[in-house]
Amino acid sequence: MKKLHSLISEQKEDAKHGASFFPIQKYITSFSPEYPVLTTHWHEEAEFTLILSGTGTYHIELTEYGIGPEDLIFIPPLALHSASAPEGLSLLSETYVFHMNYLGGNSTDICSTKYLQPLAHHEMVLPSVIKPGHPSYLSLRKIFGQISNLYQGENPGYELALKALLLQMIFLLLQFKETAPAFDGANAAHSEKLKTVLDYLELHYMDAITVSGLAGLCYFSEYHFMRFFKKHMNMTCMEYLINLRLEKAVELLEDENASILEVSLSVGFHNLSYFHRAFKKKYHMTPGEFLQMKKSNATVP
Repeated sequence: MKKLHSLISEQKEDAKHGASFFPIQKYITSFSPEYPVLTTHWHEEAEFTLILSGTGTYHIELTEYGIGPEDLIFIPPLALHSASAPEGLSLLSETYVFHMNYLGGNSTDICSTKYLQPLAHHEMVLPSVIKPGHPSYLSLRKIFGQISNLYQGENPGYELALKALLLQMIFLLLQFKETAPAFDGANAAHSEKLKTVLDYLELHYMDAITVSGLAGLCYFSEYHFMRFFKKHMNMTCMEYLINLRLEKAVELLEDENASILEVSLSVGFHNLSYFHRAFKKKYHMTPGEFLQMKKSNATVP
């Protein structure tokens, strides 16, 4: 049986989605008052999602969508996207992240050259949010249920069936495709600048980071950059950096031999008291309590 993942803790673009020979991974994402946001990210894979319960907001390529129970969401490869639940409320979703190569996107046949590659390169636009009233909804919802049932891998040849279902999903969405909109230089530039900043933070989160340095990556003034970042990320760049450092700290604390001081320093917190306060604010426990919880869970038979 495959390992079940949560996108709340695996939201970075270098996360591994399935295996190289079977590049599809199921995620259950639970948004709660403690973890209300899946921050803006992107990856080479596409996503097919069902909202199981709750309401919230998705941002896909800088466009905002309101979502609710039973909505279906398709996100193409390399698209910037994020999700959030309203303050104090919950949101639960089931997602299948898959590489287009699994469907034959790297082949040279007509299916790849006419449909899969243009989709991966954003040369065509498919519906992003499919609500129950959409003409294709009932068929797509049935496909999602079949994917969910087959994913556990109990049936011989389930890999073939999953591929067929994902191709059928794309076929149905293609009936409502649009030609890629005329090149919007400003919007494309904003998307690329945001990706540049997020890439930089992913590589240098442990270093001393300044607003002026990040603004310089975008050739913005500090004031313009701060407004730009908060508009598209729903948080300041420093809030994002702290959140990223704390997520990296949790990954390091998973090591049973982890030293809290060493973890704090290695992720960029050079004030141990501040690290404790920030960690407790996000996770509602201190780093020491987190380690103790892990130790207790490890001893449960």
